[in-house]
Amino acid sequence: MLTPIQLVNQARESINECDNQALCQAIDQKKLIIDVREPDEYANGYIANAINIPRGLIEFAILSHPKVKPLLDESNISKTNIFIYCKSGGRSALAAQSLQSLGFEHVYSLQGGIQNWEAAGFKINKEDTFHY
Repeated sequence: MLTPIQLVNQARESINECDNQALCQAIDQKKLIIDVREPDEYANGYIANAINIPRGLIEFAILSHPKVKPLLDESNISKTNIFIYCKSGGRSALAAQSLQSLGFEHVYSLQGGIQNWEAAGFKINKEDTFHY
């Protein structure tokens, strides 16, 4: 039996992770950025342009979320660049692995999550926004 940490570490072996600079570029290029934390966590602050889809809903909501649909590569949905983050990187690693299992080819989990983002001096937003 695996511990949750072992499960996350196993997921990290099969996914792509990105650093803060890569996420900054994704924000500038208006790529799809998903915050997989719970709505109350998201309400306390989120990374610019992030869409909140909790980890437990990601597989079901990725193709139907009204804010995600316009950001999908309509010519080939599986080629859409998707950047995911959570608090520390565990849930986003599991979410990235799930999306890869669904057939998405370009999924990136933020190393260290929003905690690392803030610790590096990057800003977070606290405006009210759409929640799934």
